[in-house]
Amino acid sequence: MSKKKSDPVRQQTAEEEMTVTLTLDDGSDIDCAVVTIFSVGDKDYIALLPLTENDISGEGEVWIYGYSENPDDPNEEPVLTYIDDDAEYDMASDAFDEFLDSVEFDELVPDSDQ
Repeated sequence: MSKKKSDPVRQQTAEEEMTVTLTLDDGSDIDCAVVTIFSVGDKDYIALLPLTENDISGEGEVWIYGYSENPDDPNEEPVLTYIDDDAEYDMASDAFDEFLDSVEFDELVPDSDQ
């Protein structure tokens, strides 16, 4: 997985779902749906599902980043950070897998026919 820089989380008004625009290493941007924000220990993480121009990416690949908000300023944009440490990424990935076990993944992803 290549490093991706992130733009702030923003509200997508048309579909009422949270999205994030990531800037990839090659300078291109990709919109991602926010699947969930979750905690592991004292750290927060965000799971993102890349979107294509037409709909959700058929690959079903979920990207996980560190997530933080400024507790002193709720209006400040959240910060997403790339997880460099393999052990930390594995821990966050395992926690996300547990989250998926507790919900139906199909309920998280809007049907393309709607």
